[in-house]
Amino acid sequence: MKILFHVVALAMGVFSGVAAWGQSASTVDMPRLLNAGKDGKNWLIPGRDYGNQRFVPLDQINTQNVKSLALRWKFQTGIKDAFQTTPLVADGVMYITTPKNNVIALDAKTGTQLWRYEHTYKTDKFCCGVANRGAGLGYGKVFMATADAGLVALDQKSGKSVWKIALAAPGAGKAETTKALGSSDPLRDATVTGASGAGANMAPLVYKGKVIVGITGAGYGLHLEGKKGQKLGAVVGMAGDYGLRGFLAAFDVETGKEVWRWHTVANKGWEGEWREATQDGAPLHRDIAAEKAAFTKYADAWKTGGGSTWTTPALDPNLGLLFLGVGNPSPQMDGLTRPGDNLYTVSLVALDVETGKIRWHYQQVPHDLWGYDVASPPVLFDTEVDGKHVAVVGQASKTGWFYVNDRTSGKFLYKSEAFVPQEGIFTPPTKEGVRIAPGAGGGASWSPVSYDASSGIVYVAGVHMPTLYTVKEAPAENGQPAQHYTTATMTDEPRWGTLSAIDTRIGKIVWQKKIEKPLIGGVVATKGGLVFVGEGNGKVDAFDAKTGDLLWQYATEAGVNAPPISYEVDGMQYVAIASGGTPLFGNKPGDALLVFALPK
Repeated sequence: MKILFHVVALAMGVFSGVAAWGQSASTVDMPRLLNAGKDGKNWLIPGRDYGNQRFVPLDQINTQNVKSLALRWKFQTGIKDAFQTTPLVADGVMYITTPKNNVIALDAKTGTQLWRYEHTYKTDKFCCGVANRGAGLGYGKVFMATADAGLVALDQKSGKSVWKIALAAPGAGKAETTKALGSSDPLRDATVTGASGAGANMAPLVYKGKVIVGITGAGYGLHLEGKKGQKLGAVVGMAGDYGLRGFLAAFDVETGKEVWRWHTVANKGWEGEWREATQDGAPLHRDIAAEKAAFTKYADAWKTGGGSTWTTPALDPNLGLLFLGVGNPSPQMDGLTRPGDNLYTVSLVALDVETGKIRWHYQQVPHDLWGYDVASPPVLFDTEVDGKHVAVVGQASKTGWFYVNDRTSGKFLYKSEAFVPQEGIFTPPTKEGVRIAPGAGGGASWSPVSYDASSGIVYVAGVHMPTLYTVKEAPAENGQPAQHYTTATMTDEPRWGTLSAIDTRIGKIVWQKKIEKPLIGGVVATKGGLVFVGEGNGKVDAFDAKTGDLLWQYATEAGVNAPPISYEVDGMQYVAIASGGTPLFGNKPGDALLVFALPK
């Protein structure tokens, strides 16, 4: 009887909430989306504005009063897993996604549930877990990419399904298995926590009648559980035709019909220029002669070439360009069967937003052997270079530098000081094993940055997690063919994070804070002079944006590995963040969406 009563009460709450929503809301149309960065009350786009600046022009909460910030309300989804959502807020209604692809609409002032969409999966095998990074909003709809490689459009007022499409066959691709590892390899008995196979977790981007999204799992490798249940103990890349060919695509917001599709690996020119160094001059120690000799045998490697798309692109409406980060090539880390530069993996790419055609690319790491995805969302801003005003795109890389490129041409302009320790970077894996930092986890992982245009400072969440890279050969045995593979094993030494304030005008670190655990989640800065970030140990922090001093901290019950946001309802500023951990980094799971405000 208690359960029945709860369901009835919830249904009544949904009905009244939807009615209230319908009376107060305005349509989220293109004029509103184009001006989202100036709208202090709402958070309409995953990166807050099309430039992904994530800067909030609100100062009710500031350096003087943030110590009084208190929990105003908490909503628990009932799903304890990798909770990475960026909430969206429009006209007093908040939209969140859960790790299992539910979408929930909440009263942004009180936390009352207005409606809930429950997703039904087409498979129970997911390449990259069930994490989801948020929804897209516009044209009266809420859009979500799903772990089973789908795209869903919901009615914004009711949460009812409008249309659903498949982006790719869920789990598609040749499955890796530990049976292919050598019988004496201690990783052979490890638990598999993830492998290649199509999925999707980025927050979709809505623009001019299109919803834009891409797939993950294209170059994911074989992820193995570590010691003491540590979810990321090792990553294995096996030579051969493992993986998929990634893509980004645009769909009609009304029908779901595909408008264009751009593949993240090139079918012609995949080999690139056979670069012996990165474009900014760092040597890669490649055996170019051996790669060229192998190219004829592996000329079709692009067909399973990898290149996942992990996070929402940035967009310049004036140039009509999308700026996209592309993941690592497949096989991950093992380059034996994919000779060449492996375009356009580990690249920052500019696409025509209307056609999906490539305008330019900048490959941060040709022929990647370390898992250096371009994962953190690109950010757009203006700066001065050699005394000239330049529109640029920046990206916090897994290599540990913040790269800056010309937005129109893609020309490399400069990179920042390293925001994490760098040791042995770009050293090829060896049979003896080589320790490298940053490793496969970054640098900067998928965490979005925040940029303050008034100061030219970008705030970057970083990861220090050294990794041991080893090349191995498994002989033919027990019916298994011989296998060449590369392992990236997480070392037992301390891992930690960094929060860095980088002056983009000169590439220098203004201040930096060492954080107890790798910093995975993202940053938001505000006009009140504050920088908010969550920690893997469950803390939510507010730092002074100018000095880096810790001004406020709140302890939650789970790892905080999601990006914070800030918004305003009825004259009150709020800060919201998901507390749900990320098992991949061994942080405690949870299911709470936490919202803070000053005392009334």
